[in-house]
Amino acid sequence: MFKLNLKHLGLAAGLSFTLVAAGCGSDDGSDSDNAGSDNGGEANYSEEVDYTITGIEPGAGVVQAAENATESYESLAGWEVETSSSGAMATALGEAYDNEEPIVVTGWTPHWKFAKYDLKYLEDPEGVFGEAEEIKTMVRQGLENEKPNAYKILDQFNWEPADMEEVMLEISNGTTPEDAAATWVEDNAEKVAEWTEGTEEVDGESIELAYVEWDSEVASTNVMKKVLEDQGFDVTITPLDNAVMWQAVANGDADGMVAAWLPATHGAQFEEYGDQVEDLGANLEGAKIGLVVPEYMDVDSIEDLQPAE
Repeated sequence: MFKLNLKHLGLAAGLSFTLVAAGCGSDDGSDSDNAGSDNGGEANYSEEVDYTITGIEPGAGVVQAAENATESYESLAGWEVETSSSGAMATALGEAYDNEEPIVVTGWTPHWKFAKYDLKYLEDPEGVFGEAEEIKTMVRQGLENEKPNAYKILDQFNWEPADMEEVMLEISNGTTPEDAAATWVEDNAEKVAEWTEGTEEVDGESIELAYVEWDSEVASTNVMKKVLEDQGFDVTITPLDNAVMWQAVANGDADGMVAAWLPATHGAQFEEYGDQVEDLGANLEGAKIGLVVPEYMDVDSIEDLQPAE
């Protein structure tokens, strides 16, 4: 029953997973030298980007932080955050990068775009986007007693940003998430063995994982799916909206997720559902969110941008 319900929730979320495989633009800086109007010797790209930050899904923490930034920074007065999806944001970034045009996007690491393009975070002197984040594993209450082997694997799951970005880049280059995950698991058998240490193989025991359809979480959830399948589990993974993902685990409609960005990105969801789920700790440390621009743009701080006229 809940498989059908969860799948319905995933479809209702209306999320799409589209990845761009655009090539790099010219790095001679000839176009960017003339980009933007002159402002005391500094380039002003604000009008060229139409005072718009290209965002991802509504309700995502990085989007909320970007919206807060438009209120906290005088330089962003009159700016808007245009929400869409992580795939649409990546497509817009790739198109702008190919043409060496200015663009400001909501960004986070780990993400394959930093391996594919020469990008930088804008400095955030007001600290609106917070410090480094962790990606945590959350499971439903009661999972340890009911499915101890799955629980232990999820509890022992831990990897580095470079691991995640390796999988994400393969997917962005056209490999299916399943195949990219399988290749990484095969090439990192020693690390995977640490996750499965002390567990027993099962025979078709079902488990459901929810995730938000960001490139990073597509990578991590597919890797965990492959690891669990190799241990004999029948694994279902379902993409959901941020709030619905948390709600599904809290209500027991999903067994867990490896996609909880804290303390900022999913802070609102943790406040609402945190006492209804079990926190297994960080599976990845050193994550970050902020406003991101191509390196060819002559701007280093949010304060360097200009308010709408």
